[in-house]
Amino acid sequence: MNSGPQTPLTTYLEPTQEAGRAFWQRGAGGPVVMLNLIRFRAIADYSAHPELAPAVPISGEAAFDRYVAHTLPYLKESGGDLLFLGSGGELLIGPPEERWDRAMLVRQASVQSFMAFAQHAGYLAGLGHRTAALEDSRLLPLAELPV
Repeated sequence: MNSGPQTPLTTYLEPTQEAGRAFWQRGAGGPVVMLNLIRFRAIADYSAHPELAPAVPISGEAAFDRYVAHTLPYLKESGGDLLFLGSGGELLIGPPEERWDRAMLVRQASVQSFMAFAQHAGYLAGLGHRTAALEDSRLLPLAELPV
């Protein structure tokens, strides 16, 4: 019945240097769409970014909404676009214990445009809202295929 020692689940909030390097080296030409899967904390944790913390505690979902509102002008300025933002839940196909609260599709003109956006000082100033909001996430870069 016991399948061995239990370990805490690994969470993913930021790309590793290795993943970033591999993404850059893929050399994907043309537009890139980023598929974001997001799981929220019940209560946002602003301990790493107290300067962004609201006066009263808020949910992870509310903190993420602040992140999106902060981010959209910088995304648009860089030539990017928010293609889709939707609520999630349990999977139809996949592990029954897995859930994603929100899914988001963001398009950038190129990998270079995405990297410039991700390093923009104005964008980075509000990134703490995302950090406070997330319990776990996935980010999958997608390159469009001809149909």
